[in-house]
Amino acid sequence: MRCMSRNKVRFHYAPYEGKEPITDEYGNVTGEYDVKHGNPKEHFANISAAKGETTTRQFGENESYDKVIVMDNDAPAIDEYSILWVDTVPQLEADGSLSKDENGKVLTPHDYVVKKIARSMNSVSIAISKVNVSG
Repeated sequence: MRCMSRNKVRFHYAPYEGKEPITDEYGNVTGEYDVKHGNPKEHFANISAAKGETTTRQFGENESYDKVIVMDNDAPAIDEYSILWVDTVPQLEADGSLSKDENGKVLTPHDYVVKKIARSMNSVSIAISKVNVSG
């Protein structure tokens, strides 16, 4: 019942692809990394309206999250490093990459991150938290 087609809403996710070391103007590695994500992909799932008391124990007592995404076992490759567009729709270029302005800032940055994933025999539940990202 929780994964019926009429209960599913559209969201986008970008899978984690790795990290690249950042270098300074002299070509020296700074010790910091630039995280790389793939192009946003569309998927449909049941997304809760807000955090509920009945699902609090599902991810543990101390885990803080805002919404829960529930999918059948056909869930895409979303992990704790993936980023999500739930309340917004990403603006994409023709090649599927994120649209950027003339300064290289993303026009529609992601609005949620994955906090925890709980897999069971019949479904996958993903706890997500809202974030404020500037380009």
